[in-house]
This record gives sequence, C-alpha cells and structure tokens, in this order.
Amino acid sequence: RIKESQNAGKMKGSDNQEKLVYQIIEDAANKGIWSRDIRYKSNLPLTEINKILKNLESKKLIKAVKSVAASKKKVYMLYNLQPDRSVTGGAWYSDQDFESEFVEVLNQQCCKFLQTKAEAARDSKQNPMIQRNSSFASSHEVWKYICELGISKVELSMEDIETILNTLIYDGKVEMTIIAAKEGTVGSVDGHMKLYRAVNPIIQPTGLIRTPCGLCPVFDDCHEGGEISPSNCIYMVEWLEF
Repeated sequence: RIKESQNAGKMKGSDNQEKLVYQIIEDAANKGIWSRDIRYKSNLPLTEINKILKNLESKKLIKAVKSVAASKKKVYMLYNLQPDRSVTGGAWYSDQDFESEFVEVLNQQCCKFLQTKAEAARDSKQNPMIQRNSSFASSHEVWKYICELGISKVELSMEDIETILNTLIYDGKVEMTIIAAKEGTVGSVDGHMKLYRAVNPIIQPTGLIRTPCGLCPVFDDCHEGGEISPSNCIYMVEWLEF
C-alpha cells in the first residue's frame, strides 16, 4: 500500500504507478536511488520507469544527481533535497572531479597552524611537560583557523578538517591523542576530544613507510589470494581515498 506523502497535493492527477515510483524515490531520501533499483522495488518495466522519471523531473518533483562513485550513474531524489556527501563526494569534489589542489592547500595550512603552535610552545621556555601540552590543538581550533582564513568556497565541517589532519598523521607530520572532556566542551564528541600536534620526523620517510604497508604488523602474512591481501585491505583503500 502506498503511504501518504507530504507532497500528495503535487501528485494529484498522477496514476498509481507514478505515485509508487515517487514514493520509492522519497524513501531513498538524500542518498538517492538508481533507476534499476526503482525497477526492482516497483516491478515495473524499465521503459515505463524512464517515462515516469522524465515526467516527475518536468514537474520539478524529483531531480537526477550524478554520483562520484560512478560518473555515468545517476541517482534520483526529491527535488528539494541536498544530496548526501556519499553522492557528491563532499568538499573534496566539484562536478565529480577530485579537487587535489584544494586538498593540498588545506593540508599545508593545517600543518602550518600546528607547526606555529608547536614553535610557540618551544619558545615559551616553560618546563617540557607544559611545552608539550601547549603544543596540541583540538580539531575545532584547526577548523576555526581554516574558516577564518577564508580559503574555502564551500562550507567545511570539523569532520572535513579531521580528514585532512589524518592525512598529515599518515605522512608522519602530525600525531594525535584523545583525551576525556566534559560534556559541552567545544570540539568534544561523546565526552572525548581529539588533539593534534606537529612533529618532526628524525629522517625523511621513504615511500613505503608513507603507505599503510610500511607500518603494517601483518605485512609478512599479506599476499594475494590469502585471508589478508592487498585487494581487501581497508587501510589501503582509506589511504588511497585521501
């Protein structure tokens, strides 16, 4: 049975097939749904679905959005919805293209902020423990600094900045620690806060060390076709996505 939609008034005059397709798209929310999945859920012929989709698009009830996961794949969602980050790629993508230069600028600025904070801590001439503690900055502090620079045309979240900070950790330029924080403390999540500080590597790391493989404790057990293999390594996938 087709449930009543908030846009039922706009669907006035539509037949049951069109209402069904509309509801399936509505249920997909801002992640959208592929036409073949609509076909699977509605049991309607693909030709009929394509006709209905064009009609709903012409009425501005739905819209087609390209997914970064597959450039030739379009997902459908309600017209007034903002696509989910999993569809658009978030701040790192523009028209399905990865903004590598933008990411590099953010990478440099985040690192510069932490290095400046570390230098200020060293110059304070306080005891080593106080110097070390004052060299840390929360992800909220880094996020605020980047926002105040005004170098981003899109609105960045604290999660976006933490993604950049993670790349600096993988590069050996930054280290992170997690501390307990009182509820309501700015930058804290679930009673915890992530703190970051710049570090100076003793020697320039080799290319291998910059990848997850170089620090992997099960490196010797990893081989193609085995239980642990490069093809199913989640750490390698995450590293490549950065």
